[in-house]
Amino acid sequence: MSLCKRRGFIFQGSEIYGGLAGTWDYGIYGSELAHNIKDLWWKHFVREQEDVYGITTSAMMSEPVWEASGHLEGFTDPMVECKKCKSRFRADQIADKKKCSVCGGELGPEKVFNLLFPVDIGSTKGETNRAYLRGEIAQGMFTNFRNVLDSSRVRVPFGLAQVGRAYRNEIAPRDFLFRVREFDLMEFEYFTRENEWADHFERWRKEMWRWIERVGIDKNAVHELEVAPEDRAHYSKRTIDFEFDFPFGRKELYGLAYRTDHDLKKHMEHSGIDMRYADPETQERYIPHVVEPTFGHGRTVLAVLLSAYTEDELGGEKRVYLKLKSDVAPVKVAVFPLLKNKPTLVEKAGEIYRTLKKEINGIVEFDDNGNIGKRYRRQDEIGTPFCVTVDFDTIEKDDTVTVRDRDTGKQERVKIGDLVQKIKAT
Repeated sequence: MSLCKRRGFIFQGSEIYGGLAGTWDYGIYGSELAHNIKDLWWKHFVREQEDVYGITTSAMMSEPVWEASGHLEGFTDPMVECKKCKSRFRADQIADKKKCSVCGGELGPEKVFNLLFPVDIGSTKGETNRAYLRGEIAQGMFTNFRNVLDSSRVRVPFGLAQVGRAYRNEIAPRDFLFRVREFDLMEFEYFTRENEWADHFERWRKEMWRWIERVGIDKNAVHELEVAPEDRAHYSKRTIDFEFDFPFGRKELYGLAYRTDHDLKKHMEHSGIDMRYADPETQERYIPHVVEPTFGHGRTVLAVLLSAYTEDELGGEKRVYLKLKSDVAPVKVAVFPLLKNKPTLVEKAGEIYRTLKKEINGIVEFDDNGNIGKRYRRQDEIGTPFCVTVDFDTIEKDDTVTVRDRDTGKQERVKIGDLVQKIKAT
């Protein structure tokens, strides 16, 4: 958390006013990391798949949507409140159900607390309509299922994917990015025949492991948990949680659920819109069943940072660096002139910097502040894979630059003409 604040990855929401619990802001490098993870996820699960398509739906949805889906009734947590200091706690996450852990006061009776954020639409008193900020992004894909069928040539089985913001009125947000009130989800609904769901469930289970490795999460810290029936969501017939060994314990990172035909059937009943799929070959009409892989974006960012955070010794000095995959690293390459007071070095470094900015898909940084050692350490801490240094040999001898590898500290001379190819190859 100290590194994230110091190097501009993540800041507390509303920090200058004391902070707002359960909200976090991404700084310059944090935003790049976050966007790179989303882009890689979209590439992995949408663009590289033959049967998954992306859509984008509203974060605000009408009350009947949540009535039909069961969230108004079932999207709840047990809550207790201290009678003295008014602190609130999730009843299933405290050891002492009678005594407040903050002030020692008496806890009140357990109550059901709905996690959805209500929104009143309209400005005139008594003339508002109730809507909700979505607690999950899945419903937008279910409510648009008919629209997708009518406006495209997709055939079952196929998936609808989305990356978007969700909101949950958590009783006790905690553990940095892990449990928050506003967050992004990356998920897709895969529509299939009922008798084929198990095969697709296994397909996406394996694909989720491929993603975990690709994004740079430590596979040894990830574990599958078969969720017991009494612990599953109201719509699920089978769920696997992918849990990660966070510093605060082994907790859920991702989920893979078999939602059956629950959602489409409920929306068909409540809206009167036919959600059945008509097989173009057999003319059979049926409501598809759904397999849903869900990825918390903030939890992904946290797991990637934890997996990448490394302390070692280089050149007789201790250092901290982020061993990030090149695909998600905020800065792809940094360019240095050896000395900032030598115009020929600065000018040449500027030429190389501008060339790389045009050719490299990602952030390229120019840094001439401080000695080379300090510049290396700064780039190590934000996870930059390569640093390119322009020195006197570049100008006077062989038109080469020094390229330093982040992980090993190894340096090699590379022809300027070969620089783009070398960086792109990683």
